[in-house]
Amino acid sequence: MPTRRYEPQLISALRAGYSRVDFSRDLVAGILVGIVALPISLAFAIASGVRPEQGLFTAIVAGFLISALSGSRFQIGGPTGAFIVIVYAIVQKHGYDGLAMATLLAGLILIAMGVAGLGSVIKFIPYPVTIGFTSGIALIIFVTQVRDFMGLRMDSVPPEFLEKILAYGRHWESVNPHAVAIGALSIAIILLWPRVSHRLPSPLIAILATTAIAHALGWPVETIGSRFGEVPDRLPLPSWPHIDLSTAGSLLRPALAIAILAGIESLLSAVVADGMTGTHHRSNMELIGQGVANLASPLFGGIPATGAIARTATNIKNGARTPISGMVHAGTLLFIMLFFGKWAALIPMSSLAAILVIVAYNMSEWHLFVRLFKAPKSDVAILLTTFTLTVLIDLMVAIEVGVVLAALLFMHRMSNVASAEFLRQVPASEEDDEDEVPGSRHVSANEIPPGVEIFQVSGPFFFGAADKFKSALRRVEKTPKVLILRMRQVKAIDSTGLRILEDLQGKTKHEGTLLIMSGVHSQPMAAMEKIGLLERVGKENVCTNIDDALRRAKEALAKSD
Repeated sequence: MPTRRYEPQLISALRAGYSRVDFSRDLVAGILVGIVALPISLAFAIASGVRPEQGLFTAIVAGFLISALSGSRFQIGGPTGAFIVIVYAIVQKHGYDGLAMATLLAGLILIAMGVAGLGSVIKFIPYPVTIGFTSGIALIIFVTQVRDFMGLRMDSVPPEFLEKILAYGRHWESVNPHAVAIGALSIAIILLWPRVSHRLPSPLIAILATTAIAHALGWPVETIGSRFGEVPDRLPLPSWPHIDLSTAGSLLRPALAIAILAGIESLLSAVVADGMTGTHHRSNMELIGQGVANLASPLFGGIPATGAIARTATNIKNGARTPISGMVHAGTLLFIMLFFGKWAALIPMSSLAAILVIVAYNMSEWHLFVRLFKAPKSDVAILLTTFTLTVLIDLMVAIEVGVVLAALLFMHRMSNVASAEFLRQVPASEEDDEDEVPGSRHVSANEIPPGVEIFQVSGPFFFGAADKFKSALRRVEKTPKVLILRMRQVKAIDSTGLRILEDLQGKTKHEGTLLIMSGVHSQPMAAMEKIGLLERVGKENVCTNIDDALRRAKEALAKSD
């Protein structure tokens, strides 16, 4: 319903009626998703270059607001793997204050996008671009976990991809076999536990089991506590982060990248939820909800957040009914942090690294990546370009270049589809429903009268097809008395196409040629009427089909004789 396009799904769900059964389903689903989100939130924060508890702060604060304000009924929000690359780069260059400012800017951008109605536009980012940068991010996440998974003794890890690999090579002799064993055992548990039970999340079981083993056996492995110290057991009071206006300009681009990624991932998650439940999300409200959450997250020391596809799917599979399940998920994380947060310091770093290795594998969607190699070569080129730029240069550069290449490719394909030609005869056998109105028919073997030229344009009439139109028009041998412009196959026209038609109308008027248009569709008709072109051509010279256009031409020829 249009009047509710900016209404959160929570309000709609409560208005429709909310029963005890609904609440019990939401309560169970929310608790289970909260347990799932616990290790993932810690791991994402550490991989992003911030303290582990900041991932929890994000999942609690932003996760609650995303569910409360979401345009999707089942959305679960929090830190995600897509942000790791951007967040890590910002933290390394500008510190947490810079990240907080970028997150605030991203929140404002997301709200502006939602208010401007761009929720549907963001879906048009080409598929090869999405797969390219997603797979690139997955590879980067995987590589960043080598240090912790292998237990390498390194003071710091270079942010650049190639330098990171070279640094691993220089420290390879410091591999800790106990850390490798913990990491390998964690992966085995994550993969095999679902065969035992689906009720308790395998990442949580992996962390509990490996933490107990490492401490019971006294294995010398690095833990959250040994690297970061004590983990707080309370949520900080909101405070405004330090704002340095001198760095605002340099943070605008990363903030835009955060906003775009948040928009893409949250809307993809909403689409997945729609497919699983048969519901329909409100894309613009979704962007606004994400924006508000990202405005609030840094006030509590959090990092960027968005809708998480895996956690949203888990929410649905466990019987969620409304957005209240997502709010319960945030409350569950808060409860765990308040009463069990201090125990998080015992978790081995290699166990968290194993979780992110699995996340990277799932995120890579390698089967889709490989399948795209069967697509046209131009799509493969866009895929590999976006992937390579994401890994070696910068995510925002990859998205920008990928989208531009895809747009250029689209224009090239559309210009190849478009055609413009003079017709010497209109075949009687031709069938064209778009060119017909009830009760009309084709004139058998329509011979074109002397002095009449029929010029047919096919395909979208935009700037990419302008040269074809002009080149075809130049082939006319002599100035006709009547020029019929047949547009039955032109469904869309842009400003360049309109300008060419204006020039054509002026030229034919100057040369004393009557211009008749045939089979004009609604979008071109509205565009031409808006700029006054129809009035200059004359509404009597805009015909529904070629039959009427030829009759109009014959009438004009008869009068001129």
